[in-house]
Amino acid sequence: MTVTRAHEVNDERPVAAPHRVAWNVLAAVEIALAAGAVVLDLLIPSLVILLLAGLSLAVRRRGPATLGFHRPADAWRLAGQVLLLAAGWTVVQFAVLMPVLNHLTGDRQDLSVFDDLEGNLGLFLGLLAASWLLGALVEETAVRGYLQTRITDVLGMQRPGILVAVVLTSALFAVLHSEQGAISVVLTFLDGLFFSWLRWHHGTLWAAVLGHGFNNTIGVLTFFLVGPVYGLW
Repeated sequence: MTVTRAHEVNDERPVAAPHRVAWNVLAAVEIALAAGAVVLDLLIPSLVILLLAGLSLAVRRRGPATLGFHRPADAWRLAGQVLLLAAGWTVVQFAVLMPVLNHLTGDRQDLSVFDDLEGNLGLFLGLLAASWLLGALVEETAVRGYLQTRITDVLGMQRPGILVAVVLTSALFAVLHSEQGAISVVLTFLDGLFFSWLRWHHGTLWAAVLGHGFNNTIGVLTFFLVGPVYGLW
């Protein structure tokens, strides 16, 4: 995992040690509240976490950049690179991960929510918009942005702290999508690792947002064209 440390700075201003301890305790409380919202399936958990993120930034008097929203040097180049990576990841999902999990468990994802999507242009456009707004932007801000940042506030920005943040948030991200069954939990956990890698490798949360959005778009477009797909074999 490559970390662009110059871009990933949680707190740009020096803070006295006692104050830093207090902020870290607050960060730990925020993490617990966010995890509770996910585990308890409180309202729409990702939106609850987004609200926590907004309050957290207001209390700290910080902006979105402290959650990882750094402007890339070349936005179009980043988008092109992430699109190729997302397409490759989708192929791996359809060609390897989904079929293997299907065969190992004797089960498959519950994709019944997409049964009416094939050929339905209105539903396709609605799901596409939701996948970018609620899926890519809201979930990445809440999980890869806010939660990972608060965990690294507590554990530090060194590699061990980042790895723990990635694994924990990927697990919570998987729980957020448990309604599609156990296979979906595993696949979404792996998605979380992939989106996290995009964030830290490229040094900006926008990479994770784009990766999530492109991955969703490819999936929704596939289901629109041919119906739900449970793997290529």
